[in-house]
Amino acid sequence: MEALKDEATPKTYSPSKFSLSLRKLKKVEVMNVNNLLQRAENLEFLSAEEGLFLFENAETAVLMRTADILRKHHIPDNKVTWIIDRNSNTTNVCVANCKFCNFYRVPGHKDAYITTIDEYKEKIEELFRYGGNQLLLQGGHHPELGLDFYTNLFRELKSLYPNLKLHALGPPEIVHIAELAGLTFKEVLLALRESGMDTLPGAGAEILDDRVRFIISNGKCGGKDWLDVMRAAHQIGMATSATMMFGHIETNLERMEHVVAMRQVQSEKPADSQGFTSFILWPFMDEGTLLKRLKRARNEVTSDEYIRMIAVSRILLPNIKNIGASWLTVGKQVAQVCLHAGANDFGSIMIEENVVSAAGANFRFTAQGIQDAIESAGFIPQFRDQEYNHLPLPKVIEQQLLDRKKMVVD
Repeated sequence: MEALKDEATPKTYSPSKFSLSLRKLKKVEVMNVNNLLQRAENLEFLSAEEGLFLFENAETAVLMRTADILRKHHIPDNKVTWIIDRNSNTTNVCVANCKFCNFYRVPGHKDAYITTIDEYKEKIEELFRYGGNQLLLQGGHHPELGLDFYTNLFRELKSLYPNLKLHALGPPEIVHIAELAGLTFKEVLLALRESGMDTLPGAGAEILDDRVRFIISNGKCGGKDWLDVMRAAHQIGMATSATMMFGHIETNLERMEHVVAMRQVQSEKPADSQGFTSFILWPFMDEGTLLKRLKRARNEVTSDEYIRMIAVSRILLPNIKNIGASWLTVGKQVAQVCLHAGANDFGSIMIEENVVSAAGANFRFTAQGIQDAIESAGFIPQFRDQEYNHLPLPKVIEQQLLDRKKMVVD
């Protein structure tokens, strides 16, 4: 399956239903592409409206040039980072009602599960053989799994595997747990950290505008709560990541406002906190989703549009160092181009990934394959951890055997 649509002719981003209204255009000063890009190169904070103007008016090559200049400012050594981890799930039971998710099951469904310790052991030991030591551990909003469940699980995993890193849950799950426990976000995060949680993924951001969230995931936390969880995490010194899933029912302006909201939270972090270590964005994967069937939302994001979004994100986020290219959803070649459009991270080989894959993301890399892809794009592969510390490659990495009949590998 082709994740992104190719184009016979260049796409224009003229004002449309996905654009800034003429009324709002009158509220901003007359804008000029060159002036805005010069301000961006000076690391100024551009507004959401200015980002939208660039997205809809600047040529792709021009956006790429400025984004590449900014990447080199943050990452001057021509290295592209990557990691080995495993995306496993605590449970597939969820009451969040996300219309873009094919993974979840309602309580009582015959296919519902909660992962057992024996299953975790098998997954983690395989992770170690493949050269990784991080478990990206997420799941659904299970109505019966509260704070004690997660703290007990994290303690047991860390007692079995002291070197295991837990990149776990996400803001919507933190909100869900806090509501069940009657605690603040900070109290929940402190308890989770004490039990072994290392870092917090940026899961469940989608688009932070509540108009969008009400339609696509009305059982999930609102945009303010998502951002407030991240503020709380940064206050206690916990590193997090920021994300965006776009290309469904949002407007272009709502995309830009989402990015600017991430920048605002990052600007509020304590000086001794990393805050958001990275920003990763990917297009909505629509295969078999309820959102596609009921709302007629389709993944019509083109390769050019994805590259432009990467570039504009780099331009709007001078205070977030790392920008990730989602090869899982857009494929190797588009992700490689993104490395010349502001991105500097290729993420994980994803030994296991069940959520986005269930909606049609079928690209995969082995550890050797991801390094080869980075090198062939003209960069130096750099192994890292979740906090973007550079690490030496593990001495022994067993290469994962992937099903090449079902996946597009390397």
